[in-house]
Amino acid sequence: MPSEPTLAEAARLVERLREARRYPHPVADVELVETHISWVLLAGGYAYKLKKPLDLGFLDFSTLAKRRAACEEEVRLNRRLAPELYLDVVAVTGSPDDPAMGGTGLAVEYAVRMRRFDRALELDRLLARGELPDERIDELAALVARFHAAVPAAPPDGPYGTPGAVYAAAAANFEHLAALEHDAATAARIAALARWTEAAHSRLAPVMRERLAGGFVRECHGDLHLANMVLHEGRVVVFDCIEFNPALRWTDVAAEIAFTVMDLRRRGRPDLAQRFLNGYLDASGDYAGLRLLPYYLVYRAMVRAKVAAIRASQETDAAARERDAADVRAHLALAESFAAERQPALVITCGASGSGKSFVAGRLAATGDWIRIRSDVERKRLAGLDAAARTGSGVGAGLYTPDMTERTYARLAALARTVVAAGYPALVDATFLERTRREAFRALAGGLGVPFLILAPAAPADVMRERVAARERAAADPSEATLAVLERQLATAEPLAAEETAHALVIDAAGPVEADALATAVAARLGTHPPRPRGDADTRGA
Repeated sequence: MPSEPTLAEAARLVERLREARRYPHPVADVELVETHISWVLLAGGYAYKLKKPLDLGFLDFSTLAKRRAACEEEVRLNRRLAPELYLDVVAVTGSPDDPAMGGTGLAVEYAVRMRRFDRALELDRLLARGELPDERIDELAALVARFHAAVPAAPPDGPYGTPGAVYAAAAANFEHLAALEHDAATAARIAALARWTEAAHSRLAPVMRERLAGGFVRECHGDLHLANMVLHEGRVVVFDCIEFNPALRWTDVAAEIAFTVMDLRRRGRPDLAQRFLNGYLDASGDYAGLRLLPYYLVYRAMVRAKVAAIRASQETDAAARERDAADVRAHLALAESFAAERQPALVITCGASGSGKSFVAGRLAATGDWIRIRSDVERKRLAGLDAAARTGSGVGAGLYTPDMTERTYARLAALARTVVAAGYPALVDATFLERTRREAFRALAGGLGVPFLILAPAAPADVMRERVAARERAAADPSEATLAVLERQLATAEPLAAEETAHALVIDAAGPVEADALATAVAARLGTHPPRPRGDADTRGA
């Protein structure tokens, strides 16, 4: 039986595979992409991914059998989200000095065969060019929520998702970082974040056990950042999940989405990070996961800080080493922002359909840490329906009976309580046309000890009618309000009483609404600090 190749010998095999004649299909040239654990050969319409013969502790590709098993696992797992990209496992036959991709005979290596895609359409590259629209973030959020709902949950008595396992992964980051050389200021920041992580874990361990028992630890993707996503054939496709270490894949869904949120903030787009988070919560309803989100955001930022620090320690070029050190400091600043206290508050909207309340709420939600709770979404969730479902319910019927409306507002209150208890500001997007409902939420804020505000967009009635009619025609919004519903609302709405205006902010929503000005005005009325988006570009190189 042939001996296992050294890394250098395997690299020579890969060099032979850079020759176009080694492939069973037309190839003009072969491009090589190398990572720390694999080689990817881009040949014609396909990409072939080979594992390096390594044993790094957290992964073991040290034998041909293990590399083949890892290839098969990679195809199996990635077909969950990208079946159109992951085709099969191909044997490299012949000999190390005269290999052929595919064919018959003894296998000297194995490769994952993928359909090749345009790397310029990877989401990180689209974002860098300013070509990633908000709608793609909405698509991604819904995709991830559907994926999490479909994958299996970890057994409560298994090895994954326990408080001990969660802390071991977080502590390992700090152990790796402590073994590397840092200036005194950086070392102090790392030590402070290690103390925060230990204290937060002690406080949150019961929540972690509750999440595991509740089925929120699942077989996730494990590496959900923008460089592992691509716009392929007109839709977002997520690829390259973690196949080599189940412990990094079986995780709380809150830890999974934390990676995407952290990545978007690190790339200077906190607005898209918050849009993704709110879109995911809309689709999944997992508001209880917010209790753990800051912990996992810090964890994800520290993983990237560790990787950058290891890279810096291996650099011989001084300029490259300083770039990596700056990346370490940037991720430390990001982790510190996630660990910082938030400013919880309770804001409700007040306005008839078409007044601009959902638009204004969306603009505000993109600033700071606002968690948006939408009545149209939660009403349908209570009925067991998807947010996009069309029921044709009329005034006082179907989803809009008095009983269903009472249940909806009760759910909004419960979710607002959950969001505020997790330390986040809650933004409840509903009509709140009755004074008693507004007063109930004002009392809720008082009981929670957080500031309260009524956000009241205003627009002329003819503008509202035009908006509702256009939304009806599009049939693409969770709201099913019709012109008949609007007329009923206009006839029965209870305007803000004089004593309510003290904690209300009326917004002219007939035209454009500027997000930063809105956020500043809201902060002034709440008596909180104006939002400084966490993880914005000003953390870079901090």
